[in-house]
Amino acid sequence: MRVLLIKDVDNLGYAGDVKQVADGFGRNYLIPQELAVLATPGAMKQAETIRKAAEKQRAREKEDAQAIANQLKGLELLFERRAGETGKLYGSVTSGDIAEAILGKTGIELDKRKVALPEPIRNLGKESVPVKLMMDVVASISVEVLPLGGILERERLSEAEVQVIEEAAEEAAE
Repeated sequence: MRVLLIKDVDNLGYAGDVKQVADGFGRNYLIPQELAVLATPGAMKQAETIRKAAEKQRAREKEDAQAIANQLKGLELLFERRAGETGKLYGSVTSGDIAEAILGKTGIELDKRKVALPEPIRNLGKESVPVKLMMDVVASISVEVLPLGGILERERLSEAEVQVIEEAAEEAAE
């Protein structure tokens, strides 16, 4: 089935493109979701106007997505979860958890589907997680999963490091 895309579709194409897709995909998903129409001769005449309008829209959206990506750049999220002795979590950290943490820390509301986590995080440690804002705009954030009480322990260690630095500065001043 040949369809004319009305909106951008991930992993398929941009608005205004004519694509050959499986009949079921076109009939059951693309057309009912108003993402595409059948590529009839009448629709093909409108393809260029759809393409130009979509390019303008995409340029505006890309600017917004790039601004959000710049805000997310270098973001570090900490999660505390119950874990076994081997470092395996009893639960997991999901893309929904990460989206909520981003909202809480930065105020940016993201759909959990934009957090491109292939599968939930089930182990302690640090991981880089891509956030796919648009087809070609991806921001990477750092997610660290600590055992329960790990954040408090980290803060105590940071305070101890600050004290050691201050003591070293005092000794150097004397």
